[in-house]
Amino acid sequence: MRLDLDNLPSDVGLLHQLVRDMASLVDTRNDEIERLQAIIKKLQRMQFGRRSERLDPDQLALGLEDLDADIGRVEESRPVVVEAASDPRPHRTPLPDHLEREDIVIVPGHEVCPCCGGAMHGMGESVSEMLDWVPARLRVVRIARPKYACRACGNLVQAPAPERVIAGGLATPALLTQVLVSKYCDHTPLYRQSRIFARHGVDLARSTLAGWVGGACWWLEALHERLRDDVFTSDHLFADDTPVPVLDPGRGRTKTGRLWVYAREQRGWGGPAPPAAVYLFAPDRKAERPLAHLAHFKGVLHVDGYAGFERLTARGDIVLAACWAHTRRKFYDVHQQTGSPVAEEALRRIADLYAVEAKVRGSVSDDRLAWRRSLSAPHLAAFKPWLEAQLAQLPRSSTLADAIRYALARWAGLTRFLDDGRIELDTNPVERAIRPVALGRKNHLFAGSDGGGHRWAVVCSLIETAKLNNVEPYAWLSDVLTRMVDGHPATRLDELLPWNWALSHRADA
Repeated sequence: MRLDLDNLPSDVGLLHQLVRDMASLVDTRNDEIERLQAIIKKLQRMQFGRRSERLDPDQLALGLEDLDADIGRVEESRPVVVEAASDPRPHRTPLPDHLEREDIVIVPGHEVCPCCGGAMHGMGESVSEMLDWVPARLRVVRIARPKYACRACGNLVQAPAPERVIAGGLATPALLTQVLVSKYCDHTPLYRQSRIFARHGVDLARSTLAGWVGGACWWLEALHERLRDDVFTSDHLFADDTPVPVLDPGRGRTKTGRLWVYAREQRGWGGPAPPAAVYLFAPDRKAERPLAHLAHFKGVLHVDGYAGFERLTARGDIVLAACWAHTRRKFYDVHQQTGSPVAEEALRRIADLYAVEAKVRGSVSDDRLAWRRSLSAPHLAAFKPWLEAQLAQLPRSSTLADAIRYALARWAGLTRFLDDGRIELDTNPVERAIRPVALGRKNHLFAGSDGGGHRWAVVCSLIETAKLNNVEPYAWLSDVLTRMVDGHPATRLDELLPWNWALSHRADA
């Protein structure tokens, strides 16, 4: 309902009807608002309430999507008051300049003044923008190679056929990239992609798409190795692993493989190296896996509580930095279960450490170290004796005692950030790198083989590193595959790494 306050009807009956309509709309809106408020309270309870009442984060996001849609419907049903033209400030972020623009000019329906019939002249224009969507479309690229013959000797000449990513295959690098990004970035399994292509009138079996993924990954493995080598030359890394179900046909069920993840993140202290994440597949979680992966690594490794990482320190050139987030989680679980005041006090003391980190984030390492020694060191000097005193008063089998022992056993690693301003308090950078794998695991269900786990590692490494460097994965991977097929030298793979690729494209622009 649109109301023009400058042109309200003069008829009393119409005004009465207008008021009744508005009152009805207000009642409907109030009922809708009460319903939405009830949903908000329910979602808050599911997120922040007791563990048994909580909702899975993905399900929570779905609920919020529906909630936003309901709010949009209510807002759309409100009466719209038409006011005099003005020059309001924009309430949203301008649309990106790189998007294609289509201009539509709307002119008045008359060429003379509707008031006096006089001639009219231009006085500028009002321009507004709307965001449009052009649906994806499949097309056929026809490659013609004319043949030429010599009349004198009969020699036949024809240009050689261009190289294809998949030998004899139908897919262009752009289509292969779409399949890879949909599967490993947007978490759309191949059988669902097959149905999407079918809606476009093209029959592409899941097995065909799987063959394309394997063929494309063959080209990308060299770039994955180069990325891995670049990351492992760093002297500060984050490490973790996550389970990946792998189909085991011999036993008729799945087995548990692992994706080991190594992340480089130096933005917290203004380091020179770009962020990156490398995934490596292994069939198990044995300590030999990180030992082999990090055979040539030297420096500080941020880790969780997995005991297998301890073997890395035997050489003497790797130092472990423990994770305060994992330590905090132990006390948090105890506090949620028992309401323990000791656990609550431990959480408060850990929060004091993070408050200092919030102040120094982004500062150079020397400044971070100075602030930590000034503000965090006194907290920790009092924290450890307090933990030891509390432990002496607790039953050995209590969960709170377990949480305290967990912290004390890793105290050297937990306080290592007081010796190096480049060390972070936790392993959150690698935890964030693992989240897309967890989401993909829910959609893919399992990897079809150990080879599938390896391909998962290859493509995830490239896509997540591109995202960390604000590089659009589709544009980058499509260009990389095209260049590789066109003969990009193996000695210049560094040019294709996301941060170098972005620099070259900005320079070209």
